[in-house]
Amino acid sequence: MTSTRTRTRRRTAATALLLALAVTTAGPAAAAPAAPSGPVGIWQLDGYGTVLRVESGRLQEYQVTGVSCLPGQSARRVPGSGIAFRYTTGDGEVLTVRPGSVHVDGSVGDRATRRLAALPERCREAPRPGPGADPVAAFDVFWQTFAENYPFFAAKGIDWNAVRETHRPRVDAGTTEDELFAVFREMLAPLHDAHVHLRDGGDRFFGEGRPGTTVPSLELETRVKAYVQEVDLAGRAPQEFAQGRISYADLPDSRGYLRLSGFGGYTPGGDFASESAELDRALDTVFTAERTARLRGLVIDLRINGGGSDELGLRLAARLTDRPYFAYAKRVRNDPADATRFTRPQPLYVQPARAPRYTGTIAVLTGGSTVSAGETFTQALLERPGRTVRIGQPTQGVFSDVLDRTLPNGWELGLPDEQFLTRTGKTFDGSGIPVDRTTPVFTEEEFEARRDSAFTTALRLLPRAWAV
Repeated sequence: MTSTRTRTRRRTAATALLLALAVTTAGPAAAAPAAPSGPVGIWQLDGYGTVLRVESGRLQEYQVTGVSCLPGQSARRVPGSGIAFRYTTGDGEVLTVRPGSVHVDGSVGDRATRRLAALPERCREAPRPGPGADPVAAFDVFWQTFAENYPFFAAKGIDWNAVRETHRPRVDAGTTEDELFAVFREMLAPLHDAHVHLRDGGDRFFGEGRPGTTVPSLELETRVKAYVQEVDLAGRAPQEFAQGRISYADLPDSRGYLRLSGFGGYTPGGDFASESAELDRALDTVFTAERTARLRGLVIDLRINGGGSDELGLRLAARLTDRPYFAYAKRVRNDPADATRFTRPQPLYVQPARAPRYTGTIAVLTGGSTVSAGETFTQALLERPGRTVRIGQPTQGVFSDVLDRTLPNGWELGLPDEQFLTRTGKTFDGSGIPVDRTTPVFTEEEFEARRDSAFTTALRLLPRAWAV
């Protein structure tokens, strides 16, 4: 259910969607029925192309565009009482539904909703996605989903209407799955967006990042972990947590090295509650009162970080400050016909943890393989009161939660629809967060020379930064 601009987009799509979701009345003389006060009912999200049918024991998602309504995930209510209802999906995602808002565990901020009088008519007749669906229908929903939700066409120089005109004639009732996947792939490739993906449920998958960067993989992470231990830590094994996703080592001269290869994947179950508890356990072990008192500097290595939960990133940032500060503001595109229109930005703040905290100088190592929640964590340090120096290469440039969609043929699609803003309204989508000191990051030349320029630069800067 979650889950990185142009005005030329056809307004007929927006009109169709608004008609599909409109609340009709019996006429001016009809008295409006009293709205229920609790979460039970039909709710339309502000943005996200989603309608929710909320019942006392079950929740059903509907994925809507101007040409379609398809049932998405369903969730069962977690036992409990009160005005807020909690539901869990089959894959462990937890949603908290209140009148007027939805919160997804692990995602920062809330999603605004408005009550509808009834389920849109198109949704009442919505067929379940599955094999055998008309390829043309799959194409139309695919194209429309991006047209109504993707915020970055103008920034990337893409005319999405022209893309449709080029590729739709290639699809008809006889188009094979191989041919259709190839068409979609050609449409998506020019976006170079690591938060865009397509999978058919079998062996076909498409997803790629910004040119010149490498999307994190288990193979790359394994190689880099061994390299860092040998070259940077002089062969000493760091202390590991969270199924190896987090590690820490004390360095000479009262400095520390903290590596995170993601903000998730910490526990076998993967639910937010257990992931959060495991992160807290790791941070309690690392940031003891004794260690935070003696540390002169801290290296935080995010160079291979595949992302995860933005909320977990804020939990780490809370261990790195002694006073509250602005992290970022989040907004979502909410006009199907206008890619420049968004919800009101929702500000998020870092609140100091009620535990030992390190407030000294930090060197943050980043690169093109710093992705998603690794980037929102980096952004959450921009206004940190203690000095923070970014070293390496710019991050990947994808920040949004991924909007997961299902096409009529059952294929799964992911795309961004949100922006994370600085206090002045700037975003780093596409370009990534820049660094203060540029160095190579895990290039083949660095590997061959047994060198880690970003790490050695951090060690050189930390004592100087501390002395300022």
